[in-house]
Amino acid sequence: MIEKNELRSSIFKHLDGLATAPVAVALQKKGITDYLLEHKTATLSDLVSLFKANEGYLNVGLRVLASQGFIDYDVDNASDVISFRTNEKSETAFGLFYLYEDVVELLHFSSDFHPRIFEEEPFRKLDLIFEKFKSGYGLEMSDDSLKNEIQRQVLKHIEGYLVGPTLVRLGMNGMFHKYFMEISFRPEEYHRSPDEFRKILDFFVHLGWFMEKKGNYQFTDSGLFFAKRASAYGVTVSYLPTFAKIESLMFGNPSILRMQPDGSEEIHVDREMNVWGSGGAHDTYFKVVDEILIRLFNLPIEQQPKGILDMGCGNGAFLQHIFEVIDRQTLRGKMLDDHPLFLVGVDYNQAALKVTRANLIKADIWAKVIWGDIGRPDILAEDLMENYAIDLKDLLNVRTFLDHNRIWEDPKHISEGRISSSTGAFAHRGRRISNALVEDNLYEHLQKWSPYVSKFGLLLIELHTIDPKLTAANLGRTAATAYDATHGFSDQYIVEIDVFNKIASEAGLYPDPEIFRRFPDTDFATVSINLLKGRKQS
Repeated sequence: MIEKNELRSSIFKHLDGLATAPVAVALQKKGITDYLLEHKTATLSDLVSLFKANEGYLNVGLRVLASQGFIDYDVDNASDVISFRTNEKSETAFGLFYLYEDVVELLHFSSDFHPRIFEEEPFRKLDLIFEKFKSGYGLEMSDDSLKNEIQRQVLKHIEGYLVGPTLVRLGMNGMFHKYFMEISFRPEEYHRSPDEFRKILDFFVHLGWFMEKKGNYQFTDSGLFFAKRASAYGVTVSYLPTFAKIESLMFGNPSILRMQPDGSEEIHVDREMNVWGSGGAHDTYFKVVDEILIRLFNLPIEQQPKGILDMGCGNGAFLQHIFEVIDRQTLRGKMLDDHPLFLVGVDYNQAALKVTRANLIKADIWAKVIWGDIGRPDILAEDLMENYAIDLKDLLNVRTFLDHNRIWEDPKHISEGRISSSTGAFAHRGRRISNALVEDNLYEHLQKWSPYVSKFGLLLIELHTIDPKLTAANLGRTAATAYDATHGFSDQYIVEIDVFNKIASEAGLYPDPEIFRRFPDTDFATVSINLLKGRKQS
């Protein structure tokens, strides 16, 4: 039986592949990988000039390769110079980049079809890649252990493209309902094109995820592991529209994904899929915030917030969880008739608001669900007071994985002498944003919220980057490569945990040391839970 740690490692490596393959193909096509092999080292500014690239997104792309260990990445924040070097893996890795071409071609071709339906034309291409993959692309193991390791790494990336989008489609369409997971079934019982669907199941048999007997299929233990974790692929797969445009982002029109005539629809991400995937991933962190909520809502009533505002409410799962914890496990839950709990769900995205309303109504939970911009708490405060007679300062403000997704604004004040400690790669519409500017921007962003959260605090679950050297040293143990790609190419700003906490303190919001958690609890943590308060905690 395969160990769960090995299966979990495969998920991380699959996510690595979703981000790495299109970047690798684009960089090789433009000649950058050949240039690096010839010259051994180059600065970002040199590559931008020689290859007519968009500096911000090229930086993100090359950092993706560094996170996989294929090159070395160095950012000198004092001089604001970024440089790259080849290493012992570069030549072998670059020589295998051609293997990514099939899945990247499929990615481009599939962009014209519905992302959550198995349509026959892209499937035929997928089936051809299945057969190539089953034969290992003709690669042979050698006496060179490093070469073998890189071959396995690249093949695992390709496997990610073959199974990731497929798992998400099946998961969203109900394939992983308990009924199908516990019994054997025939393809015609599930899919309108059983012959095509059978080929997918046969590929899963090849991977050891299904057993087949006389035309009936049943999950193996390994298959059940992945089926139950299909949502773990959801967020990264939802960014395939962005990955399909990576060549244009790095070398063409950097605004290609922001060109909707009325700006009403997101085209860089499948938002419904994103909400589905992120909702599934939040459960791990919800459990950790329970103790905070229980402690706060067991205080004397005059010391408790009047309610909770969830900025960036997504699918409403976090707000629902919060209400259920307070209702069932706190003194406030026994006093709701006399002291009702004001719940406010806020999001910038209309699709997310629609999902939140539906889910809270279904759960029989009263809440105000309104539009709001995380960058304008002043407007939100006015809206709440004028339309609902709710003072934003009287609420516990919470949010999950949102502050990094603020709309970019150039800082109004540049900190003299600030030398960033971040290793991140940041961009806005292709323009590179220096790490020092990102820190200044974060400082001003948190300063805007400081007056509204000083009373009861700001409870955050936040995403972070890590040094690409750490990522490369922990392949199969972190999704940092995928996080950096999805967020870097879509103008989001994830900084390291220590950088975030440092800037928050500068803005007068101090992490409560009794509350602070990081996930995993290692030096390559990419998620933190914080309760930021207006007074420094001892």
